Parts: sequence; C-alpha cells; structure tokens
Amino acid sequence: MIIKFLFAAIKAGVPLLFGTTGEILSEKVGNLNLGVEGMMFMGAFCGFAVGYYTDNVFLAILASAGAGMLGALLYAVLTVTLRANQNVTGLTLTIFGSGFASFFGELLIKNSVDGTPKLSSDFVAGLAEKSIPVLGKIPVVGKLFFSHNPIVYLAVFIAVICGVYIKYTKSGLNMRAVGENPATADAAGINVSLVKYIHIIISGGICGIGGAYLSIINGGGVWNNSCVNGQGWIAVALVIFAGWSPFKAILGSFVFGGFTVLQFYIPKSTVNLPNAFYVMLPFLVTIFVLVVNSMQKSKKHAQPASCGENYYREER
Repeated sequence: MIIKFLFAAIKAGVPLLFGTTGEILSEKVGNLNLGVEGMMFMGAFCGFAVGYYTDNVFLAILASAGAGMLGALLYAVLTVTLRANQNVTGLTLTIFGSGFASFFGELLIKNSVDGTPKLSSDFVAGLAEKSIPVLGKIPVVGKLFFSHNPIVYLAVFIAVICGVYIKYTKSGLNMRAVGENPATADAAGINVSLVKYIHIIISGGICGIGGAYLSIINGGGVWNNSCVNGQGWIAVALVIFAGWSPFKAILGSFVFGGFTVLQFYIPKSTVNLPNAFYVMLPFLVTIFVLVVNSMQKSKKHAQPASCGENYYREER
C-alpha cells in the first residue's frame, strides 16, 4: 500500500514540478508571473488537441510547450516592454488561459463524434507506464522510480537541467544578476530585456508541458475543461517551499502530489473524513507554506530582490 501511494504521489507531483520549475525561472529573472495556471491551461488544450488530431506524442508535447510560450510572450511584452503591473498581468493571463481552454474545449467537444473527445488507444499506449530494463526489476526502488511514463522522467530531467543552469553556468549567473539588481546587471553590459524575455518564454513552455500532462495523462485521454484545477496556484507556492531551487522543487512537488492523492489511500474505516477535506488539503498546506515563509527572514532562501518590480532603465 505504501509503495502504491508513493508511486501515485510521484505521478501526481509531475504537473506541479513542471509549473514550479517554470515559475522559478521567471522569478529568478525578476518577474513574478501569477499566470502559471493560465499557461498550463493553454498547454493542456493545445497538447490534447494536437494529440487528438495527429496521434503524434512528440507534436502534442511540442504544441503544449508552444502554447505556454505564447502565453509567456504576451506576459513578457506587457511587463518587460510596456512595464505593466506584474501581478495584474499574471492574473489576467490566468483568466485568459482558462477562458482559452474552455472556449476551444467546447468547440472540440461539439466537433467530436460522440461529444467526448478521446485520444486514440495508440496515442495513449505511447505514453503508457513502462518499466526500464534492468532498473525496473530492482525490488521496491524499481517500481517506485523506474516504472513511469516518459513525461515523468522529462519533468525531472528539465528540473535538474534548470538547477544546474541556474547555479553553475555563466548565463545562469547573468540571469540571477538581472533578478537581483537589473540596474547593476545593465551597467555590467548585460541586456536586461533580452535576458528577461528568453527566460520568461522558456518558463512558459515548461508550464505548458505540465498542462499537457494534466489533460493527457491525468485525464485518462479524455478532454476536461477544468483539468488544471488549481495546480498552477499550488506551483506558485511551491516555488517558495523549494527556496527558488529546481532541485528542491523535485522533492517538494512529490510531497504535494502525495497530499493530492492521499484520499485514495486512507481507509474510510480508519479516518472517516469528507472527500472535500482531501480536495482542500493541498491548498491548506499551500497557505501554511506561505504563512511560514512570511515569518522567516532568511536571506539564503529569499525571493530575488527585484522580483515583482519593473525595471526602468531611464532611472538607473
């Protein structure tokens, strides 16, 4: 039972890991993007629709990333070039993304054969859980870590690559410099706007893939207009929980994934709580994380100094 719970927690934490990793990139470069939910919605629909019409897994993932990047580009134009308020723009992007998915999702439902858009069995089989040869046969560990679908490994791979990039590369150092003090970075010859655009757009692509996971994998191959269901908001809080580190985000995402699936692994005879409590639990933990973080004054795990503030080069 414990192994099954942990296995399910890993699966449930994957979309959170995509959203958290993407948001870390955006915040590290100084832009607080509250539109994670919206970009995930856009990626969810576009990934599902392309998979539905093409039966091609690669194109579906590519489309989901492209949709997320388009949403992030809109956000970047408004906040970096036009210097709109980051909080308001992010919230607007969430509203836009959810509306985008609902509107085109309804069209997809109306145009489907029986009113239920469903991915083909071949497409679903291409993303089925597969045991990695040799490693998958290791007792306990093999089942837990080496028997997942390919997107699970992609999520961990992207998080690790982003963690290495942020901490150990020159470009990552430039990104952190822009996030901490864009005026100083500008004076050192770094193109602040370009660095912001690149990382914000990449962050949107990562979030978009997380949305595709929700619509394609978690949705069982059937389209649902509300498939994201608050995962983007949890991801924003997970950024704080992870201390703006993609490495820690891996563990944090799977912990929150455990809260998401907890209701299916607690016997009703032992703890008889309403299902609504378990649905609410991840959000309660999210609030707790935000409260605890607000009480801490640690500079080591603090938000990038310029995060949420627009850069005015003329005032440098």
